[in-house]
Amino acid sequence: MGRIFIAGCGFVGLEAARLFQEAGWEVVGGTHSAESVARLAGEPFPVVAADISNRDDVARIEKGNGFDAVVHCASSGRGGADAYRAVYLEGVRNLAEILAPPVLLFTSSTSVYAQTGGEWVTEESAAEPGRETGRVLRETETLVLERGGVVARLGGIYGPARSVLLRKFFNGEAVIEGKGTRWINQAHRDDIASALRRLVERDQRGIFNVCDDEPLQQCALYEWLAQRFDRGLPPRGEVDPNRKRGVTNKRVSNSKLRALGWQPRFPSFCDAVENDPRILPEFE
Repeated sequence: MGRIFIAGCGFVGLEAARLFQEAGWEVVGGTHSAESVARLAGEPFPVVAADISNRDDVARIEKGNGFDAVVHCASSGRGGADAYRAVYLEGVRNLAEILAPPVLLFTSSTSVYAQTGGEWVTEESAAEPGRETGRVLRETETLVLERGGVVARLGGIYGPARSVLLRKFFNGEAVIEGKGTRWINQAHRDDIASALRRLVERDQRGIFNVCDDEPLQQCALYEWLAQRFDRGLPPRGEVDPNRKRGVTNKRVSNSKLRALGWQPRFPSFCDAVENDPRILPEFE
């Protein structure tokens, strides 16, 4: 295997780095702060502190023989459009121009699909987000694709001790919006990490959706959780129009990724709740 730099060793990036290392890659991890580097001191690969939006920081990353692949998993830290431009657009530009890897992978989001009719969408479907943050993601995708890279559009990320849906359900913050028919597309962290490894090792190019097999409608999902945990249904309310990435309603297909031989370990969110014991302890 080759040498790979993982920009952003957070929830997804760290698991991806571990998978690449276990597969024989020489891994270098990147994180934003020295404090994060200290927390990752026990990992079996070196981790460096670098602000990828800063060209000088990126230039200091490379002290070896170059990288065969670079994976951008860095997060905007829930910031707005300016943070998106810095971390995503400028971060990818700096990684591409300074490290110049043969393989460049950018983790984007299925939120770039702005469809609202509940239809199935594929990588060929229109991706015309209405919010500025989404447009920055699309601009970054275009930059990656023009350089012959690969874009992984991730569904809603959840995994060990992390799930917005479960947190809101157990904390009493969940609301069934409108008729509750909006489709929710999710992806387990471990499945995302395995997908990123497959895309890099198969030397893929272009766009790939990374999500599980079974989108779930909001009301049906909460009904399942209520029955599974013997709790009441969340109250009904209006659709929240102020989501940072906009209000969408679509079912995201993962068939292109599955055609590469990838299969999610957790084909649905409900399957993960039943079979991944690492998810629930923090919420129950």
